[in-house]
Amino acid sequence: MLCLRCTACGGLNRVPSARRAEHPRCGRCKEALDTSGAPQDVTADELTRAIESSPVPVIVDFWAPWCGPCRMAAPVLDRLARERAGLVLVLKVDTDQHPGPSTRLGVRGIPAFIAFRDGVEVGRQEGLPSAAAFARWIDGFAYAA
Repeated sequence: MLCLRCTACGGLNRVPSARRAEHPRCGRCKEALDTSGAPQDVTADELTRAIESSPVPVIVDFWAPWCGPCRMAAPVLDRLARERAGLVLVLKVDTDQHPGPSTRLGVRGIPAFIAFRDGVEVGRQEGLPSAAAFARWIDGFAYAA
């Protein structure tokens, strides 16, 4: 079973793996679901709702447009998120536009990546890891029970 977040309404949708290619629609707003697994930009409120209700682990990228390491991490995170589509939910918070979550969670530098499971922080990676280390870190949450 995969978990896909609707880009239109933010609703979380469970989709059987076998139906991913059938262009599933959101159960709430009926819009087509993005099945790519690409990281999604969220606001503070959207982040809170996703963390609290996601049936799969949530990886949050705290970043800013002016941050060079953040821009370097973006394509790596995009590739890793797409490879694990539906097994982990990857969200992005622009710390300039939405400073509240990073302050509340004690993010001291960016890029910072925080993993949540069942609404609780279960891991944190600050700075820019190698692509292989980043993949191992995400896989520790994406495939754990």
